[in-house]
This record gives sequence, C-alpha cells and structure tokens, in this order.
Amino acid sequence: MLVLNEKDMMLAADLSEIMDAIEKAHIIFREDKCYLPDRYLVCDNNKIMMYMPCYANGVIGTKMLAEFPENPKKGLPYLSGLMILNNYETGATEAVMKGETLTALRTGAAGGVAIRHFAHENSHSVGLVGCGVQGLYQLIYACEVRDIKSIYLFDAYAKNLEPFIDKLKKAISTKEIQIHICEDAAELLSHSEIVITATQAREPLFVNDAKLLEGKCFVAIGSWQPHMREMPDAIWSLVDNVYTELPFACEESGDLSQPLEKGLLTMDRVKFMGDFLKDKSNGNIPKLGSTRYYKSVGMGIFDLMAAQVIFNKSKEKKIGTEIVW
Repeated sequence: MLVLNEKDMMLAADLSEIMDAIEKAHIIFREDKCYLPDRYLVCDNNKIMMYMPCYANGVIGTKMLAEFPENPKKGLPYLSGLMILNNYETGATEAVMKGETLTALRTGAAGGVAIRHFAHENSHSVGLVGCGVQGLYQLIYACEVRDIKSIYLFDAYAKNLEPFIDKLKKAISTKEIQIHICEDAAELLSHSEIVITATQAREPLFVNDAKLLEGKCFVAIGSWQPHMREMPDAIWSLVDNVYTELPFACEESGDLSQPLEKGLLTMDRVKFMGDFLKDKSNGNIPKLGSTRYYKSVGMGIFDLMAAQVIFNKSKEKKIGTEIVW
C-alpha cells in the first residue's frame, strides 16, 4: 500500500495532468460509465463526516472528509480527511492519500478546466473573492491555463491577506504577476476579466447590474447549499447558458435552484460540462456568448480520477511510502 502525504501529492502529477483527469471524469459521468452514489453524511452539533465512494475506469475509491467549522478557532484546518484507492479486482487497498489536499487539487482543476475552455484567450487578469484554500488553488490553475498578468483579491472576513499572498507567490514563483488587494467586490469586478468566487455567501457578492458583469468569465465554486448565493440575478440576462457538472447541482446550489424557482433560469439553459467536452472533441464546438458562467458543486468522480493519476504518477516517479500490513 502506498501512502502519499501532501508533499508527495504535489510532486506526483503536474497541473495539466490533473486537469486532463477532471475532463475525463466529466465525460465518464455523462456517459454513465461510473457508479456515483449520493454522499453519505453523519452530522452532530454542526460537525459533519462525509463519505464519498465511487467506482469507475477500473478503479474504486472513497474520500472521507471531516468538516468541523470550529477547527479554525483551535488553529486546525476546517477540512481534514483521507482518500483511499482500492484494487478493482481484489478490493485490496492500493493507496491512501491526504483528503483535503486532493480536494484542493481537484476543485482547483475543475475551475482550471472551466477557464481553459470558457475564458477568453486574451484574458490577462483574474479576480478572486474568498481567499481560502480553495481560492488559492483556483488561482494557481488559472495562472496555468492563461497568461495572467494581474491578480485581484478580496475577502470580506480576512483581516490580513499577507499569508495567503505569500503562499500564492511561492506557488506561481516562475511567473511575473502583479497582486492587488481590493477594498470590495465591486473594485475587484471592475479590474478582472476572469472572476472566481470561493465563498460561503448567502447573498450575491456583486451589484445586480448587467453592465458590470458583461464580457467576463465567471467561475463560481462556493455557496454550495440551497440557501447560499454568489451571483446576482443580472447574470441571467447576459449568459446563453450556465455550465455545471451534474443535474443535482440544480438542487444543491442556490445559485441555480433560486433562479430556477423564480423563472429567471430554465432547465434548457443548464448545460453539462461533459456534454460540452464531448461535442468539442468531436469538432462540434458549442457557441459561447461574450459572458460565460460555470457553476461547480463537485462530484466524487473528480476525486477518483484525480487520485488515480496522482497514484499512477507516484509509482512512476517512486514517490511516497510503501507500507506492508
């Protein structure tokens, strides 16, 4: 059994390989070639244990995450957990890796895939609202797929963004990029061609004015529950469609469920990334308007396919610690 810590995982596969794995996951899901049951949650006093199994592509995997909101006050991570890979033929455990690192890598890669396909080719600026772990990886992938010159940051709750900026600079150290801290989301929006939101907002982050949103690429990865929202209603007058991963996103995220309930969005305008990628690979490039919007809620097959490529690359490079029971 191979044990992979955070350092091992970061060394194993490069960003483009993980994004390729996420693209493959999108297509496998839309072709119904995986078994992806609903997440199983165990909750007690606002503490949540999540279990996410998945079978696909000759691999079995289960991610287990602990979501304990009080942890940051104790100096501990909000999320912690494990990803376990099993042999498809025997069920034997083949690898164990750090679950929160995998979550960051695969969620960042999901945003990276969206930017790879939806952001305008000449985009040089990106803004991030919500400067946590997930936001950090979104920016890392954004800088991988576009020639980013300027990054704009805003966080309504963080009093000091210097630790975040230090981590970001280390991750993108090979690139010459200007980093700016904004006073509010409106300032960030005015400067950014690509806008990433990674918050737990319950109300839209931006003013409900279509002129301020026009022509941008939005990647929304936060606000994953029905009572949460990051985007204002004005977005629906601009985008031809919204792209997401799976139909359940229309129930899980308030950014989709609320406009559907109001009639501002109809299901014929909800498109799935797997279908987009299949069409594009077949030469049938879907038409995109000048304003693009991708809403991510994540799914277990992202974890499985990202873990598989990390595991395979670790074996090739002889990374990690082998353990014999």
